[in-house]
Amino acid sequence: MSADSSPRLISAQLVGLDEDLGATSTDVIRVLAARVAATGRAADGAALADDAIAREASVGTGVPGGIAIPHARSASVSEPTLAFSRLARKVPFGAPDGDADIVFMIAVPEGADKDHLTVLSTLARALIREDFTAALRAATTPDEIVELVDHEVSGEVSAAGVGNASRASGATTATGQQARPAAGSHAATDDASGPATGARKVIVGVTACPTGIAHTYMAADALVAAAQRAGAEMHVETQGSSQVEPLDPELIARADAVVFAVDVDVRDRGRFAGKPLVSGPVKRGVDAPDEMIAEAIRASEDPNATRVQGAASSTETTTSNEHFGQALKRWLLTGVSYMIPFVAGGGLLIALGFLLSGYEIASTHGDDGVSNAAWTLTHSTLLNLPAEGLGYYLGAAAFQIGQVSLGFLVAALAGYIAYAMADRPGIAPGFVAGSIAVFMNAGFLGGLVGGLIAGAAAYWIGRIPTWRWLRGLMPVVIIPLFASIIASGLMLLVLGGPIAWLMTQLTGFLNSLSGASAILLGIILGLMMAFDLGGPVNKVAYAFAVAGLGAGTATNVVPFEIMAAVMGAGMVPPLAMALASTLFYRKGFTKPERENGKAAYLLGFSFISEGAIPFAAADPLRVIPASMVGAAVTGAISMAVGVTSRAPHGGVFVFFAIGDFWIWLGAVVLGAFISAGVLVALKKWVRRRPADEDAAAGEATAAGETVGQHAPVAA
Repeated sequence: MSADSSPRLISAQLVGLDEDLGATSTDVIRVLAARVAATGRAADGAALADDAIAREASVGTGVPGGIAIPHARSASVSEPTLAFSRLARKVPFGAPDGDADIVFMIAVPEGADKDHLTVLSTLARALIREDFTAALRAATTPDEIVELVDHEVSGEVSAAGVGNASRASGATTATGQQARPAAGSHAATDDASGPATGARKVIVGVTACPTGIAHTYMAADALVAAAQRAGAEMHVETQGSSQVEPLDPELIARADAVVFAVDVDVRDRGRFAGKPLVSGPVKRGVDAPDEMIAEAIRASEDPNATRVQGAASSTETTTSNEHFGQALKRWLLTGVSYMIPFVAGGGLLIALGFLLSGYEIASTHGDDGVSNAAWTLTHSTLLNLPAEGLGYYLGAAAFQIGQVSLGFLVAALAGYIAYAMADRPGIAPGFVAGSIAVFMNAGFLGGLVGGLIAGAAAYWIGRIPTWRWLRGLMPVVIIPLFASIIASGLMLLVLGGPIAWLMTQLTGFLNSLSGASAILLGIILGLMMAFDLGGPVNKVAYAFAVAGLGAGTATNVVPFEIMAAVMGAGMVPPLAMALASTLFYRKGFTKPERENGKAAYLLGFSFISEGAIPFAAADPLRVIPASMVGAAVTGAISMAVGVTSRAPHGGVFVFFAIGDFWIWLGAVVLGAFISAGVLVALKKWVRRRPADEDAAAGEATAAGETVGQHAPVAA
């Protein structure tokens, strides 16, 4: 694709030279996003900045050489765009060798076409070349920057005389020339005509990042260059936004080792089964490619090296680069993340059933112990409705579907914990172990334990050396069979009974809570919900609440009380930010923050905690403590009064499922006012640094800038 055949990705209006945009990556991103919006290429600069900052929060976009490439896909962007700044004051973007003075912001629409994505990836990969970055630093006008970029993305010859556009689909050879390898991989070889021969190590790899625009391709080029320096032959499959061309199976078969530099699942990882493996995040492939290649060469000569197995984790992060505690947290959070949709959908359907049919729909019918909902559906049809009418019948249907959905809670939790540990072969053993936990009345805790055992069993069975003819059966037959026997057998014969006893004791303890004990529980839950706004602590509190919904009955309402306290506390932070920024202390917030505050009203009342994240990202040491104070008050009041919620989500919009709704809403509003007041006091009298005063006075100097990030959270 040439620069003349489509709108240019960059113009002089999008370029800034030797400018001071602030001290943090967030400051720089705000200004560049506003610059994109000012040219009409983004409808909302604040939304674009939010998306880019969220991407930055997941992993820094700084790369060696003083370069940063913040980037994002955003619904606010109308056409692929580049914004550039050469900074007078370097800013940290997470690169291992220091701060960045060259910043390219890549803004991509949600539905960007393949050609544009290929062009953008070509530019990103050029940024690891010293000749290109030197030319950017030497440019004296914005037009020179535009010309340099146009040369790169159109395939014209750069200052160093090396063509680059073909890199998006061809192979980088040892001599720097371009050759097309088998299956479109990126390769380092002896010459342009074919792969190396002799004693040279053959390494294959995969690079992939969530956005699939920059790091995916930069890591590929960095690894290829590192392999060349180490005297090895390297072929990399880039699983990015452009079309993925798989590595040649014959090439994989003769490879001595595999390198995965990925932040997402490796597609069709079974192709690499049995190969010595080195893995890490995609940014490591950019920052430390020589180390990864050296590790791969050593692994190829080590018979005890970690190998790619059908049961291995999708990103193989259970290596020496990840501590056990970090791995355990990732496994558990993966299970909770996959479990939540079952709970949210099922819980809201149950709430809808209550709205249409009343709470008696959950009571038993007659001596058979079958629920009213099941009895209604079994003994009635649309042509023969019960006496209560169509609404009651539809409510029974919603309630029954919701109950079935909630019934997957423990099994899904266990299944996806095992999946996080052992990839797809772990799913079946995990689901079976979770179902056995339900059968044994071991509940949520049984699901956690069963999932961990199933995942560990599947992982270790997958590491057992086998004959080549048997490898195809391992992930679909052998591993699920024996991992299910181990995990479910232990749950059924050994662990299920003790865990069920422990759950019974825990349930009895919760049911006995009253007075000060219940208030203390409400305070703890409130503090957890506001501590990290969707992080691990928040998810633990939310998962604890939703896991108990299935055990709630007309006589055991404590699980419903816990759910009400958790939901109310989770609504406080965004509502507090809205009040503080739009009513109480407008001058203490930038104009974009005040705009975010307006949106936070709706987000807060909907129980969407991410409404507070933009404020917490910019000022965590004042926003988080203030949020925790109000959330703790709300949780305490809710538990003290005994408010109940039979819905796991929805905020005020599931009012029909909340007992003592007005008291509960009052507790939420009171908590929000308290948090807002504490935040205002902290902003007035507790300063982070003297520059804050200047920022408050000059808030309008960067129109269209914003802070914060959007991140999916559990609540």
